[in-house]
Amino acid sequence: MSLRAYRDIARRKCRQIMVGKVPVGGDAPISVQTMTNTITGDARATIDQIRAIEEAGADIVRVSCPDEDATKAMKAITKAVQIPVVADIHFHYKRAIEAAQNGAACLRINPGNIGSAQRVKDVVKAAKDHGCSMRIGVNAGSLEKELLERYGEPCPEAMVESALNHAKILDDNDFREYKISVKASDAFLAVAAYQQLADAVDCPIHLGITEAGGMISGTVKSSIGMGMLLWSGIGDTIRVSLSADPVEEVRVGFDILKSLNLRHRGVNIVSCPSCARQGFNVIETVRLLEDRLKHISTPMTLSIIGCVVNGPGEARETDLGFTGGGAGKGHGQIYLNGEPAYRLDNDKLVDHVVELCEKKAASIEAERGKVLEPAQ
Repeated sequence: MSLRAYRDIARRKCRQIMVGKVPVGGDAPISVQTMTNTITGDARATIDQIRAIEEAGADIVRVSCPDEDATKAMKAITKAVQIPVVADIHFHYKRAIEAAQNGAACLRINPGNIGSAQRVKDVVKAAKDHGCSMRIGVNAGSLEKELLERYGEPCPEAMVESALNHAKILDDNDFREYKISVKASDAFLAVAAYQQLADAVDCPIHLGITEAGGMISGTVKSSIGMGMLLWSGIGDTIRVSLSADPVEEVRVGFDILKSLNLRHRGVNIVSCPSCARQGFNVIETVRLLEDRLKHISTPMTLSIIGCVVNGPGEARETDLGFTGGGAGKGHGQIYLNGEPAYRLDNDKLVDHVVELCEKKAASIEAERGKVLEPAQ
């Protein structure tokens, strides 16, 4: 069996909805999103953070709307940014209506928590009138009291039942533009709940391991939990929840998708952990390159390997590469399109590789432009 066959993931089939201009579900690419941590009522601070999030490549951003100041600010925020904005609503139905009126592309809401049937109808009407989709967001930490009493504790069955109850309310109001999440901070609980949900609904699924932790521990937990689900074809949009800058959530999200061959953005660096054989300081070089190359969004692969044991083999599989060691000291081998090209002094490595990557990106984008141009 070919390597490509092992890499191919058969995604779960579901209907597609729109979050603003971004399709979610169906055959659309898996979208990456994050959430701001500014005070939403401070429109300037929130806009500035969203622009940084956009630059990192996010497809969707969510903002919390706990009060009227937040929903008022939504008008300025949604006009000033390029990516669709999801309004995070808890309990107060008026905030949902205000957010829809002020430009939200999607409402994160649990219909069963906002009161009477009439209030639900009012929110659904606002969503329809203003082209909003919705996300039903179930969380193991805030399950309904009745479900906790019946099941005894948060469990996959209780979480999925909660999701289906909320979905029925929207279905009964003739509203089908929704996606669902069933998040938990326990990766095992979240994975089991999502697996059950995927079998029970045909709507898009928003993946996340909620409150995953800090940069390292949260990345590991999210990668394990979401990786298991994505590998099995479950998930149409993802959010990595870290106690860190939202920009880092976006980068980790893309790295998760990249590692599963589900979506590619930017330079994928293949690098060794380094050892006594290294011909240059691998760790520091990779750190510098990751920072210097983060502005490149064009997908490409780069190998940075310290010695000739694995270097040539890795370089054969990447667009660009540098392998340290070999004959002589203080310089290594540059590879282009898998082939050895020329020797380069180690002290010129970072600047030269950045230049090569930028030229490669420009070439790819120029060729892509030619392909997209209509025939004359």
